[in-house]
Amino acid sequence: MQVYRYDAFSHVPNRGNPAGVLLEADKLTGDEMQEIAKAVGFNETAFVLQSDIADIRLRYFTPGHEMNLCGHGTMAAIYALYDQHFWTEMGEMRVETKAGILTVKTERLDHGQLEITMEQATPAFKLFSGSHLDLAEAIGIEIDDLSEEWPIMYGSTGVWTLLVPIKNRETFQKMKPDNARFPEILKEIPRASVHPFCLETIDPKATMHARHFSSPFSGTIEDPVTGTASGVMGAYYATYISPDFKNQLNIMVEQGTEVGRDGKVIVHVHKREATYEIKITGTAVYVESIGVSIQR
Repeated sequence: MQVYRYDAFSHVPNRGNPAGVLLEADKLTGDEMQEIAKAVGFNETAFVLQSDIADIRLRYFTPGHEMNLCGHGTMAAIYALYDQHFWTEMGEMRVETKAGILTVKTERLDHGQLEITMEQATPAFKLFSGSHLDLAEAIGIEIDDLSEEWPIMYGSTGVWTLLVPIKNRETFQKMKPDNARFPEILKEIPRASVHPFCLETIDPKATMHARHFSSPFSGTIEDPVTGTASGVMGAYYATYISPDFKNQLNIMVEQGTEVGRDGKVIVHVHKREATYEIKITGTAVYVESIGVSIQR
């Protein structure tokens, strides 16, 4: 079988976030998908299947377990469908995931680049009540590096992560995560990842700067550029940092600089009666094809 590697949230190979994509995966079992994801070793591998209730169905696997939703895996999979000529029509498609049926919109820009806008699940938050000192130590920083201006919160637009506000961008250079400690510190949601962010950015057009440290259950250390975590950062920004915005808020998240894989995610926040509608926009680029064999 051929697993295509696409780098999401970048149009330059070897930037952004690498993801594996396996098209026409209907004959594979979940265990076989897990085996393939472990073999290729990317933070996420997306498997494209037929759906009875949507246009396509996507399943996402880290080397360690299955995920309900993955932003960069979705970007890579949708881009691969067009790039490998499985899909040609521009516009909206409905994508079945374990986080629900989500709408994905595709548009071909004037210079030919495919732009993908992906709906996220409804935002949810939960207060972190663990030790701030232990958390700081687990990501390799001092407790004084944590910002007290905004709360440390678990957030989800499909996948739970711990959003950790940091005072200064220079702190991100010294972060060294001890992922194995995360479950004992994240007592409320032990399988969550950790997502430190700040408002000081490299790109003057960016709104937030971030890194993303994986749950130890995933079998990876760090995700260079994350879609769902950026989506929930948009919801966090709207809720805690800029709650007085009008009907719509668009922000840019920069990530991956510290690991040499910089990429950008655009997050769209729309006010609804009791919550926000969150969408993310990005692109991807083909890098290589990897042959994989499994025992059946």
